[in-house]
Amino acid sequence: MTQSQVSSLSSDTLRTFALRLQEEERSPGTIEKYRRDLSALALWLEDRPLTRQTAAGWKEHLLSSGYSPVTVNSMLGALNKFLSFTGAPFRMRYLRIQRRLFRSDDRELTREDYSRLLTAAHDLNRGRLALLLESICATGIRVSEVRHLSVEAAQAGRADISLKGKIRTILLPAKLCRKLLRYARQKGITAGEIFRTASGAPLSRKQIWAEMKSLCERAGVARSKVFPHNLRHLFARIFYQVSRDVARLADILGHSSIETTRIYLISTGTEHARQLAQLRLIC
Repeated sequence: MTQSQVSSLSSDTLRTFALRLQEEERSPGTIEKYRRDLSALALWLEDRPLTRQTAAGWKEHLLSSGYSPVTVNSMLGALNKFLSFTGAPFRMRYLRIQRRLFRSDDRELTREDYSRLLTAAHDLNRGRLALLLESICATGIRVSEVRHLSVEAAQAGRADISLKGKIRTILLPAKLCRKLLRYARQKGITAGEIFRTASGAPLSRKQIWAEMKSLCERAGVARSKVFPHNLRHLFARIFYQVSRDVARLADILGHSSIETTRIYLISTGTEHARQLAQLRLIC
């Protein structure tokens, strides 16, 4: 093995890497993304070793395959984390990307879209799903943090969430607490997690995604807009419109950097065009 070569991307190595990520209290979604990205790299490598040269070749492959610079950097992030785990003497450089000024309208979940999703859930007698949408959107929690919405948290009006060695407290609106406790009583849930399957198991990330997507046609909302993290983005934008306090918002969302929070507040292309028009610089 040369100095620039690292251990192979075998199934055993990836399992050990995933266990390390769990020990670091990475979210299930992050662990799955790293696993998926590294599996794609292993498939591309075939029988070749992972070296500085082959890693650079994979980076070029991603670019030539039409992946966006943001996606390429995200996949390189998974690779660099793995390289650090194996003690490799090299890392891959990220692409330099100018900060985005606005985001695509086809991925922007609006308050009106959110209302239509809630209406669709109620029309389909999907009370649990409607309450889940409200719980995520009214608190800004991650989908992996839904398990912290317990009977005890609803009774206390707050949920303590532990992630990556940090604990943050999320205040639950009083109206939401009443709705959560009423739902728990109806389902005979006296303690522990509120959002469960019929068999009593916690709702999985995959199931929450699928249930949200099932509302799209009835609600008339594009599927590209409907996923749990977009509810978190909607919470962030509305909270900032009311408070204008990005530092406080970062604390609520559990961000270690305000720069991450600023990404949540990027306006859409339509909003950006309207702001430009308001400048009235064209005679």
